[in-house]
Amino acid sequence: MTDQSQPNPGPFFAGAQHIWRREKPWLAFVAILLLLTVFDAGQVTPSIGKVSSALVSIAPFLFVSILIAAWAGATGADNLIAKAFTGAPAMMILMGALAGGLSPFCSCGVIPLIAALLAIGVPLAPVMAFWLASPLMDPSMFVLTAGVLGLEFAIAKTLIAVAMGIIGGTVVHLLMKSGALVDPLREGIGNGGCGGTKVRNPKPPVWAFWTDAARMAKFRTEGTKTFLFLLKWLSLAFLLESLMLAYVPAELVTQTLGGNGVLPIVIATLVGVPAYFNGYAALPLIGTLMEQGMQSGAGMAFLIAGGVTSLPAAIAVWALVKFRVFALYIAISLGGAFVTGLVFHLWTLM
Repeated sequence: MTDQSQPNPGPFFAGAQHIWRREKPWLAFVAILLLLTVFDAGQVTPSIGKVSSALVSIAPFLFVSILIAAWAGATGADNLIAKAFTGAPAMMILMGALAGGLSPFCSCGVIPLIAALLAIGVPLAPVMAFWLASPLMDPSMFVLTAGVLGLEFAIAKTLIAVAMGIIGGTVVHLLMKSGALVDPLREGIGNGGCGGTKVRNPKPPVWAFWTDAARMAKFRTEGTKTFLFLLKWLSLAFLLESLMLAYVPAELVTQTLGGNGVLPIVIATLVGVPAYFNGYAALPLIGTLMEQGMQSGAGMAFLIAGGVTSLPAAIAVWALVKFRVFALYIAISLGGAFVTGLVFHLWTLM
């Protein structure tokens, strides 16, 4: 029997609801560009150029991640990959943190890989370990950090990156084990196991999937879905980053982070979230501040907090996981940045 108490929305309203529910990033993207057109038309072209160049720069990562996600779904290898990440949580978290701290991925390049890992059912805990560690350090970053801030600073930041990954992954694992993070991923992410909270019994994969029309159709569907998902969120992230570069003066950051004691570490931790541009651009800024007398602990706190919560990284977390996991991610990032900044400051005083 049909329920007459609720009016049946027409196709227009149903379509509008679908767009609002599924395409919020694109709506926000267009709204920001319209506001820019009204209030600062001269910034529209530079912002669009920033988005385009950033997307082009990570295109290889996007291409590989889309192929991985589509290939895993079409062949059935996603079940085997998810199965490989079970049985030894401590080892998986450790390996995720080490891979994140040593891999040549920036905070932007790692996003497609993380999305692909979650989409094929890798558990959230090792992915979070990788997620936290990866934006903080990579081989190029290590060399530049050593050159600008010194070898001791670079080694300390590498160790902190791995430690942040281990701590974050462990916290997520314990919370999920206790039932506190049930279904942590947003709708449409993961393969029925919510990112690996459950792993299905794997069937033998069909490697030659192109011989099966249904599997080829799944390959195309998975590839298209992954591409569109990443494109809309990354476009919004890079647009916001362009506005930050345009409207947040570096002088303001310099003035805010000066001083000594514990307070500058607190300020650096909090300011690092909105004022952080990218890992490479932040190094000369921190180098200048330290030359002007800012303590190294505050510089470390700024680099850690800003690196993990930079706009592309944070928006990717927001897009892939539910709010409680996002809040946990931010809490671990800020808490870890403050503690490690304080510890590094005390270390330099010894």
